[in-house]
Amino acid sequence: MKLPLLLVLLLLAGAAGAQETVGTPVDTTAAVVDTIPPAPVSDVTARDHISNNDGGDRIEVHWALSPDDGGEETGDVTGYLVMRSTEPDAPADTAGVAGAGETMYLDRDAVPGQTYYYHVAATDGVNLSEFVTSPSVRGVRSFFQPSRAAVLVLTLLFFGLVITFTNLAQRGTDLFVRRIPGLNAIEEAVGRATEMGRPVLYVPGIGEIDNIMTIASLSILSHVARITARYETPLIVPTARAVVMSAAEEVVKEAYAQEGQIDRYNPDNIRYLSDAQFAFAGAVNGIMLREKPSANLYLGAFWAESLLLAETGFEAGAIQVAGTAMVSQLPFFVTACDYTLLGEELYAASAYLSKEPKLLGSLKGSDYMKVISIALMLSGLILRIAGYEAFSNWFRTG
Repeated sequence: MKLPLLLVLLLLAGAAGAQETVGTPVDTTAAVVDTIPPAPVSDVTARDHISNNDGGDRIEVHWALSPDDGGEETGDVTGYLVMRSTEPDAPADTAGVAGAGETMYLDRDAVPGQTYYYHVAATDGVNLSEFVTSPSVRGVRSFFQPSRAAVLVLTLLFFGLVITFTNLAQRGTDLFVRRIPGLNAIEEAVGRATEMGRPVLYVPGIGEIDNIMTIASLSILSHVARITARYETPLIVPTARAVVMSAAEEVVKEAYAQEGQIDRYNPDNIRYLSDAQFAFAGAVNGIMLREKPSANLYLGAFWAESLLLAETGFEAGAIQVAGTAMVSQLPFFVTACDYTLLGEELYAASAYLSKEPKLLGSLKGSDYMKVISIALMLSGLILRIAGYEAFSNWFRTG
């Protein structure tokens, strides 16, 4: 907003003047009028301000402090007046003011594409120093923010890795994925349930079908269902979402068919309980106490019900294996379960078991990206210690 020059000078002088006149007797004989202006600023520059959603309407004006500027506490300077004009010698309008000790003003009212010259003067509240003019500058709408170039390069690199490994998996290339020990724990739990002649309880979380943890859980459910079909062990799958129940029915039924045990598939064991969080937890706890499964598997998206489920299963004496990417729930599972798949291990287990090319490509791409990120951080640290800051500065985004 443009301010009249006289009004700006009055504002800058107002505070000091008011403190001297209110409640203090005026000694007319001792009054001394300050007629000496402060020393002018130097090195005035202006540049286009680049930011997110840059519309080209913001310009930064920078300057070196007046030698008389001692900051807010001391010194003769009370502030800086910033004016702008469209020609070097044309009449200027007030752009704004900056306080003592400040070396930058952001003009938020520039016209995109218009050439401006900025003039900066120091003031002591009464007098103005000589104006110092900046070179010409124009606000330009920016489609790309150069300071975020590193983010763009790393993002393209990551997606390039994912696409490359996905294509390799689709062509039949054997991508090595280390077997997660948690999968052995699942098989041991199912084996124990078979020996005891008791069912296996598999809880795929309470997330919707579009939750990536639920999708990963259904992939693992297929593996578990094939083992239970092979061992002729009952498998109970309680769900909190109707769509998840339908998907679980198809997954379990297909797994039993692949093992040649379709006659043993029991649709009554794939159950919809409730989409209310604690009603679902209470119903699952009831299954644990009434049907006494020997192995409880909690794999998927869990919230506050995680501890209720895991603690009840622990008290019932079942072997328990859990896995979730919900960081806030991991401590409860780690405490109450025999084995826990931590965070990304849930996705890794899903990719390992399903051999789905897109899952394998995402897994391998993210793993390689982690290695590259660690290498870049170590390189930046070493170069910075050696005095070369350009490499690490390239990754700055602000």
